[in-house]
Amino acid sequence: MTYVEVEKISFRYARRQPRIIDKLSFTMRKGEIVGILGPSGSGKSTLLRLVAGLEVPEEGSIAIEGRIIVDERTCLDAEKRGVGMVFQDYALFPHLNTADNIAFGLHKLKRADRNQRLREMLELVQLTDYAQRYPHELSGGQQQRVALARALAPQPSILLMDEPFSNLDANLKSSIRSELRQILSKAGMTCLFVSHDQADIEAICDRSISIV
Repeated sequence: MTYVEVEKISFRYARRQPRIIDKLSFTMRKGEIVGILGPSGSGKSTLLRLVAGLEVPEEGSIAIEGRIIVDERTCLDAEKRGVGMVFQDYALFPHLNTADNIAFGLHKLKRADRNQRLREMLELVQLTDYAQRYPHELSGGQQQRVALARALAPQPSILLMDEPFSNLDANLKSSIRSELRQILSKAGMTCLFVSHDQADIEAICDRSISIV
């Protein structure tokens, strides 16, 4: 059953420029991890921004769970789309510890529910013992797990990951790949994963889509 449907999406940054994305279509099942593979400048990150609501397509439509989030008549605000995102630089708040970074998006929950969800996320990413540490006290892999837990905590409909390994050294990549795959699978998360590295896609994703 289709969970995410991207239908003939097109986008260009300026009117006289060629389209960076031209009539792209694909679907995703619930819980599926799909890789977006392509060279720099091919529109991989732009696609994530279109799904997240940070850019508006020239034409086409995107639906999640049967709900249109953007088409020629509709454009839901980013905060109403139920989308989580992990950026290349993780974008952690340096003045907040691990627990507070993860709990940042849970302000609408009652305190007891917020604390319960925080405990679940710390356990999921195996950072319970690091809850009081600040980003500068964590390794690159640990910082990535904090960013992942923060994105998963509000239980988004879909998670978008944009080149999440770009700041990690090669020795760390292999262990982080298997960790990430396990975390996403355990969470049952539907995920769009952007990378220029075929090895990342093969290790983490159920299938891939190439854009050029």
